[in-house]
Amino acid sequence: MNDRAPEPLTVQIMAALHSVESRLEAAVQPLGLSLAKLGALAKLVEAEEPLPLGTLAERLSCVRSNITQLVDRLEAEKLVVRAPDPRDRRSVRAELTPEGRSRYSAGLLALREAEREVLSAIPRSQRDALLSMLRALREAR
Repeated sequence: MNDRAPEPLTVQIMAALHSVESRLEAAVQPLGLSLAKLGALAKLVEAEEPLPLGTLAERLSCVRSNITQLVDRLEAEKLVVRAPDPRDRRSVRAELTPEGRSRYSAGLLALREAEREVLSAIPRSQRDALLSMLRALREAR
């Protein structure tokens, strides 16, 4: 007889998400990227212009001190440069470099391939249901 109580569903969900996140991180790591770096590059690509660090932090839903450290790492790797904001002397903008754009494209391809591998474990007929459930979890209050 097994006296062990089953893990709560939320613990199982978190474990599955952690596993997926680890696999996605591993996919972009050979490119010198992390999911956080790729996310920041994505916001800069989407914006099609340099973004003030505060705006970038908002779009990534993180605090300003985290974005400063993230931009420091991206700048050290020559993926972005800091540029003055012509509209606000107190503000600094993150500007994507050609290397940043190139690395973002490569990272996106690696991420999509890893996503295909992860999702291959779920029958195509069940993927829409999974997306619907995940959406419900995100929107639950």
